[in-house]
Amino acid sequence: MAIRESTISQHYGRLLSCSVPCEGLGFERFLGSAAGGARYYWENRADQVAFAGAGTAVELMAWGPDRYDKIGAYARELFDGAHISGEGNPIAGPRLYGGFAFRHDFTPDNTWSIYSPAFFVLPHYQLVRCGGDCLDAAPAMWLTINTQIPPDEAPEPLIPALQEALRSKIAQLKVDEQPLDEDGRNRGLSIDYPMSYPTWERMIQDATARIRGGELRKVVLARAAELRFTKRIRLLPVLRNLALQYADCYRFLFEPRPQYAFYGASPELLASVRGRRFETMALAGSMDRGETDEADRRLGRALLDSAKERHEHRIVVDKMRQRLAPLTDSLEMPPPSLLKLSNIQHINTPIRGLLKHPTGVLPLVKALHPTPALGGDPRPQAMRLIRELEPIPRGWYGAPVGWIDSQLDGQFAVAIRSAVAQDSRVWIYAGAGIVADSIPQQEWAETELKFRPMLDAHHVMQE
Repeated sequence: MAIRESTISQHYGRLLSCSVPCEGLGFERFLGSAAGGARYYWENRADQVAFAGAGTAVELMAWGPDRYDKIGAYARELFDGAHISGEGNPIAGPRLYGGFAFRHDFTPDNTWSIYSPAFFVLPHYQLVRCGGDCLDAAPAMWLTINTQIPPDEAPEPLIPALQEALRSKIAQLKVDEQPLDEDGRNRGLSIDYPMSYPTWERMIQDATARIRGGELRKVVLARAAELRFTKRIRLLPVLRNLALQYADCYRFLFEPRPQYAFYGASPELLASVRGRRFETMALAGSMDRGETDEADRRLGRALLDSAKERHEHRIVVDKMRQRLAPLTDSLEMPPPSLLKLSNIQHINTPIRGLLKHPTGVLPLVKALHPTPALGGDPRPQAMRLIRELEPIPRGWYGAPVGWIDSQLDGQFAVAIRSAVAQDSRVWIYAGAGIVADSIPQQEWAETELKFRPMLDAHHVMQE
């Protein structure tokens, strides 16, 4: 059931969430069994917990500049009235999955036709895997069902039936022999880059002239590629490839309608909040990887020694410190280091600390998005220039994507290295940070490098 610009109680009753422990279920089997329906996924190897969801219990949508506050209010009302069975194991509790568009005034076009400026889903079924000693929870996996009951109905008598439904679901998943995803060769027909290099060159020259003129310090400009295939996109092979190549990235899938999916493997954490503790990162400055260890070290040193890249990174660090200051009691910012991925390396400054108040993850998301790493500085001027210069809307590219739990804590990544798919078509995006001394050809090459993860992940479908 969708909740659009109104209160939760006007639309349905009380949330009832029930969990049972389970073992031996894989995320790929779980997601494969949900093919043809709504599916959600979130994982990062560095974290202790990973999630997958299937089906839809509740949808929350919001529009306008106060979309973060609206989603926060909807989520608070949803969870405040919930009955959660199995609260002794908080990892199994209900979670909302979704994200926000890059701009609050985003209008869905053909590419982003089903995506609103804020869109979150509570799955009907949710599979959670816990690794190590996360939250001292055992066993390692839980299956949760989320449903709705009338507000005047007692939840306790319904728990045994829900537990039995979960056990039946687990048994079905363990013996289900249906294909994990559509079989057969899916041949790529074409890759189209709507923006030509001469157009890109003029765009970068316009931006650098304005920066040198004092209008702004930095702007991030992006371009897109469109991929066409003979059959609908097989998402599980793509996710499998991303897991192999980018296990340390935030890998996500948001498919609220069958064959309308947003997915990717982002290296950039926007905000992670648990109680008063938070983490984020300043990620800006890019270089390719070397073919040998020595070449890789040389490229890494060149990145850290580059005046242009250090300047771009410092803008991001300074602005994030400024935006975090009103919300935090303490900030820890160690010296910058290199974040190395399989095809690219970035300058990274991890940021962590304590919030003044435990108000959940959304106030932090609201304060930080878009960071200068994806928007620019000053933010208003950069956002105006992006709208003026970029020929196609970004949709959810470069925007916050993640999850919110029943305490309103959560985790969001910046949706870079991402793709949006409809049936047999895929659109991928890549951007570059533009400062006064940016050179169009070098920035073009950087976007080529940033296209590579999603291009490579989709090539597996042609094997």
